[in-house]
Amino acid sequence: MVATRRPCADHLAGRPQGPLPPYRRERWNTPDGDFIELDWLPAGEAQAPLVVLFHGLEGSSRSHYARTLMSAVAARRWRGVVVHFRGCGGSPNRLARAYHSGDSEEIDWILRRLRVAADGAALFAAGVSLGGNALLKWLGEREHEAAELVTAAASVCAPLDLILSGAALGRGFNLVYTWHFLATLKTKALAKCAEHPGRFDAPRIAQARSLETFDDAYTAPAHGFADVGDYWRRASARPGCAASAAPRWS
Repeated sequence: MVATRRPCADHLAGRPQGPLPPYRRERWNTPDGDFIELDWLPAGEAQAPLVVLFHGLEGSSRSHYARTLMSAVAARRWRGVVVHFRGCGGSPNRLARAYHSGDSEEIDWILRRLRVAADGAALFAAGVSLGGNALLKWLGEREHEAAELVTAAASVCAPLDLILSGAALGRGFNLVYTWHFLATLKTKALAKCAEHPGRFDAPRIAQARSLETFDDAYTAPAHGFADVGDYWRRASARPGCAASAAPRWS
């Protein structure tokens, strides 16, 4: 079952931080020669369900929602893992690309490998914000195939329509959230510019004051999109949401 809870921006809100679970770090090589990092809970009971979390924009296993979910998983003696998108686990990834809201291909190979790790037990997938959009997009594209891989899925605060959400983040008080994101996004992207001279427009990235400008200057060209409009349109999960055959809460 897929569930989606929205709208909200509470993944950015100042909240008390619960204790950091005793994660075990694991690094997986990606099909294209890069790597991702995963933080696993200590082993739960044999054949217990496996819960996987895909974090939000610039999130990690240290985010309050990740701590809360993984603490609840551990209390049930289930197995749990937080998947870090490229460059979000604390180590810069190798390639010029990073991660983006519509990367359903990344979700696919990760969940296929986790399906094997689940060893026949239930596999529950959850995504928050950007991770929720990517997960929903994957569910819509894979339809019945997705239902064979995951037992159920949940999406929390997924933007669904990146054009609308991007516009909303570009005005009023929402700019506080935009500047919060840009503080780390720009640092990472400028490091990519230094590693790959001439690939991206570094001055434009440095001067970006909106996610629209940043996505046009870095995210879109880094991930094969023509421009920010092309990226936001093609990466939005909303068009395929109705097609998902997996049980879901939204």
